[in-house]
Amino acid sequence: MRHVYIRGILALVWGAAAIVSGSFFYVVLGGVFLYASYEAWKKEKDRQIK
Repeated sequence: MRHVYIRGILALVWGAAAIVSGSFFYVVLGGVFLYASYEAWKKEKDRQIK
């Protein structure tokens, strides 16, 4: 579960960098990290239910 938190934190950092720099590249990277974090969280949640 720790990797989910790390990916979420990285998504927030990239999002903050996107706001500060205004770069579209950072917005994309933040979205990728956020999506990866959400998918890992969903997979972990499904694994705990079964």
